[in-house]
Amino acid sequence: MEEHLMSLTVVNGLPAHVLIVHFVIVLVPLSALAVVAGAIWPGAARRMGIVLPVLGLLTLASVPLATQAGEWLEEHVDGNALVRRHAELGDGLLPWAAGLFVLAVAIWWTTRRSAAAQTTPGEQRTRSASSRSALVVRVAVVVLSVGVAAGAVVDVYRIGDSGAKAAWQDGFSKTATGERSDNG
Repeated sequence: MEEHLMSLTVVNGLPAHVLIVHFVIVLVPLSALAVVAGAIWPGAARRMGIVLPVLGLLTLASVPLATQAGEWLEEHVDGNALVRRHAELGDGLLPWAAGLFVLAVAIWWTTRRSAAAQTTPGEQRTRSASSRSALVVRVAVVVLSVGVAAGAVVDVYRIGDSGAKAAWQDGFSKTATGERSDNG
C-alpha cells in the first residue's frame, strides 16, 4: 500500500524535511531581523505589535518540525560523515530559535508597557529614575538581540551549507552533459 500523501515524514512523495527546512531558512533570519529592529527602534516594535511574538513562535515551532523530519530522512538515506555533520549542526538550532522567541515576547511586552506608561500621567522624579534603569535594560536587550540574531542566522547558514553538501556532494557533474531538452 502507498504511504500517506502527506505526513510529517513525506509530503506528496517527497521527504518532508526538504520542504519544511524552507520555513526555517526564511523564518529564522526574518525573526532575527524583526527582533533586532524592534530592540533598536521601539517604534518598529509598536508597529509590528503582536506579529513580533507570533513570528517568533512560528520560527520556534518550525525548528523541531524540520529536525524531526530530518531525523526520519537520516534513517532513510545512506549515512555518511556529511549527513551526520548536518544532523549534528541541526540539533543546535533550537536554543537559538528559543532565544529569538523569548526576545520577541520581551520586546513586544516592554514596548506595550512603555506605550501604556507614556499615556498615564506620573511623577517626574519617578519617571527620571525609571528612565535610567529602562535605558540600561534597553541597551542590554539590544546587545542580546544582536548577539542571538547573529548566532541564529550564522547557525542557519552553517546548517544549510552542510545540508547542501550532504545532498549534492558528487551528485552532479561540474561540466555540462550536453543533454538538454528544449521541449516545454
